[in-house]
Order: sequence, then structure tokens, then C-alpha cells
Amino acid sequence: MNEATAGTTLRDVTAASSAQAPILFLHGIDRHYRQGNVTLHILRAAEFAVWPGQSVALVAPSGAGKSTLLHIAGLLEHPDAGDVFVDQVATSRLSDAERTRIRRTEIGFVYQFHHLLMEFSAIENVIMPQMVRGLGRREATKRANDLLAYLGLKERLTHRPAARAVANAPRILLADEPTGNLDPTTSEHVFSALTQLVEASGLAVVVATHNMDIAARMHRRVTIRDGLVVELD
Repeated sequence: MNEATAGTTLRDVTAASSAQAPILFLHGIDRHYRQGNVTLHILRAAEFAVWPGQSVALVAPSGAGKSTLLHIAGLLEHPDAGDVFVDQVATSRLSDAERTRIRRTEIGFVYQFHHLLMEFSAIENVIMPQMVRGLGRREATKRANDLLAYLGLKERLTHRPAARAVANAPRILLADEPTGNLDPTTSEHVFSALTQLVEASGLAVVVATHNMDIAARMHRRVTIRDGLVVELD
């Protein structure tokens, strides 16, 4: 993991070897919205880098732009200016199909509200994204069972979305208040399993959270201040 997180530049990213480069780099990101005659500037030339095997807590007040930052980082939303680099690939000029491919293979998402397909069981929700990627049903089923067991959810197959988010072995996991609807015991178990996954696989994780106990246990803590991503310590 690269500890030199502050002051990362585009030249640093493009010149670095793949082993040294951040897996995710947001460069010069601007995002604004119009409300009547008023322009709301959410992000202003924001810079943000995350390395493999690194967990980052994004803590900021409601309305500061946490979800906007995650949506842009996850290629769900286009910035008004700037670029998102995933594994040193600039994504701003990619086709929609290429951006979709990167989302499917490189990025996992966890939300406070689970967005599961409610007509299917939890194990089916974990199997399906693997089959969309091209895995056979037998192998996808085995991986789903193993993953649910790893997360301690084998006996609760209709609960929690975290397994689906990592079913395709992404390199980046973006989570928006992932434990907000969990009881303390389950929240602790899911967070511990996620921490082990980061250490074992080199997964990069960005978690937007109001839970300062969770934030304190991550490698870095950042906030959004005046449209910039700022390190807290």
C-alpha cells in the first residue's frame, strides 16, 4: 500500500508502475447542480486516490457530496470536469459499454438500502452477477455458498447485500452507509469480514459513514470541505 496519499498528481499516476499506482484516482473533479437560478457546487477540482489493500472512511455531513463522490468514483455519474482513473485507465472518453464493463468487473457497490432483487433468495442474488459475467452456474453457486459462509450469512440467506457486492471479485468496493440498517452484532461481523477481505485480497474500499467507531478502524479518513476531498489525519 502506498502511504504517500497526499498530493498525488496525474503525472504520479500515469508514470507509476502498476504495483505503485492507485487503483482509483479522481483528478480535477467538478460537479454542480442547478436549483432554479442557483448553482450548487458540490465538488471543485477535487482530487482523491485510493491504493490496493487500503480502506478509506469518507465522513462528512449530509449534503456535503459523499454520495455524489461515490457515484462518480463508481462510474455511475459523469463529472462536469475532470477524470476518473481506474487502474490507470482514464474513463472519461470511454464508451458506455466500456464503462459498464469496468463497473461489472472492477467495482463493487454496497448501499444502506440493499437493492436486492426481492423475488430471489440471497444466494440467487449472489449467483446472478457472476453468471452475467460469464461464470457457469455450478461454479457461481459454489462461490456464492463459500462467500455467504465467509461473511457468516449461511444461515441467513435472505439477508444483507454485502456478499453480492464482492461476488465478482472486484478490485474496488464503494459502500454508502453499508451498516446503517444493521444491528450492532451483525454490523461488527460484516465489518470484520470486510477488513479481513481487504487484507487477504488487496481490495480497495471506500466507505461513506457517520459511524466514527468504524471510521477510526480504517486506514484513512477523509472528508469533503469546500468541494475538496481533505485528509482528516
